[in-house]
Amino acid sequence: MLNRAELAMFLHTRRDRLQPREAGLPGGLRRRTPGLRRQEVAELAGLSVDYYIRLEQGRGPRPSRQVLAALARALMLTTDEREYLFRVGGEEPAPLPGPSRDVPPGIRHLIDAMPETPAYVVSAKYDILAWNQLASHFIGDLSGLAENDRNMIRWMFGRPASDSYWSDEDAVAFTRSTVADLRAAYARYPGDRSIGALVGELLALSPRFAAMWAEHEVASRHPMVKRVDHPLAGPLEFECQVMHIQDTGQRLITYVAAPGSPTRAAFRRLAELAPHGEARGDAGRAAPLDQQKWHPWEREQPGSGSAAGVPAGGRGARGGRPRGAQGGDRGRHRGAPAAAPAGATHHRRVVLPRPLRA
Repeated sequence: MLNRAELAMFLHTRRDRLQPREAGLPGGLRRRTPGLRRQEVAELAGLSVDYYIRLEQGRGPRPSRQVLAALARALMLTTDEREYLFRVGGEEPAPLPGPSRDVPPGIRHLIDAMPETPAYVVSAKYDILAWNQLASHFIGDLSGLAENDRNMIRWMFGRPASDSYWSDEDAVAFTRSTVADLRAAYARYPGDRSIGALVGELLALSPRFAAMWAEHEVASRHPMVKRVDHPLAGPLEFECQVMHIQDTGQRLITYVAAPGSPTRAAFRRLAELAPHGEARGDAGRAAPLDQQKWHPWEREQPGSGSAAGVPAGGRGARGGRPRGAQGGDRGRHRGAPAAAPAGATHHRRVVLPRPLRA
């Protein structure tokens, strides 16, 4: 339903917000308006000045979809703002294009420029798309895996029902929030076959996922505090920040330690190691710290025995030094996940309920 008053106010506020230089117009020295003039918006949208003025005054004919699309471009609206404009203009928003898997170059540069902060990018359905070297100590090295094997939600619900992960209240709450976020993406991108295929696969294979999906909870991810028992760095506590990358459906996830905290110092020490535990800058290839690599979803505890819960072949257990960030692989680093210290044969790996919650 057309809401003339809300449409008029929304156009006015968006026009005031947009600076002339952002729209490619000369700023001038004497402008009485904080943003664009009505005449300038009309020109950018290809509309008559009188027609646009009547829209801002809550008068005139009902705007067509073409007019609304032209105004969205002229006012440089975000995806959410464009959807809102269409709705108050009395039109259903045009279907969004599918979520992008192409990480913007600026985001790749950003995560590479944070060597002491674990950072990685996930798609709308939680495929890990890019990561920096420090993140490899937490999510493992994924460069040797097929794209379908990098999905965090598939990892979660691939755990057996007896896994200690499901007895941890915080872990279950995190999983519920992830399913709710997936449902939001499922509704936002109704034509995306990959999201539909993942949902269909998990509905068929995981009764636990089916039960959570049937609750129809919808929510986007928010920051949270994580506590991780890392096999190399010990107990860590940090804030997991989730930042949405506009118009891509992607999220940039960072693990932020408080300044001066033990976790901040531990991140700094981990940054000096290659993902499989080698010191960076050493001549030649150093031997791995341990032949049994630490999987990102496990931790070390006293005892004996072999790895529990690791998929056949081990996720991310590829040796070698980090690959230089070049071209389309920028931000994706080669090397195995962090390992337990050499000689730690008295340790066994058990499932960690809290290592990945973003």
